[in-house]
Amino acid sequence: MSDTPLDWNEFQRVELRVGTVTHAEVFAKARRPAYILQVDFGEPVGTRKSSAQITDHYTPESLIGKQVVAVVNFPPKQIGPIMSECLVTGFHDANGHVVLAVPDGAVPNGTRLA
Repeated sequence: MSDTPLDWNEFQRVELRVGTVTHAEVFAKARRPAYILQVDFGEPVGTRKSSAQITDHYTPESLIGKQVVAVVNFPPKQIGPIMSECLVTGFHDANGHVVLAVPDGAVPNGTRLA
């Protein structure tokens, strides 16, 4: 936690948007267990790829069709053999395993956190 407060303009620069997972597979070459996700954010963002260490609570099959919240304006990051194009968000549970941050109800893909 930082002692420096974040101002509104800095927060507004972080583009948190809702997208729907359209494809999920085991990231076999990852150092730690992870999945490769394809997430559809609608227009104008489109579909983005992400690596997510969420194997403790989810299977690839359970992720298809799930809406997630992700940061879409970080620069792409090389993670092993894939280029991650967005950061899917979540929280650590009591055991340190990631639980996805998801909307409480269905919203259109690409909707930005208000």
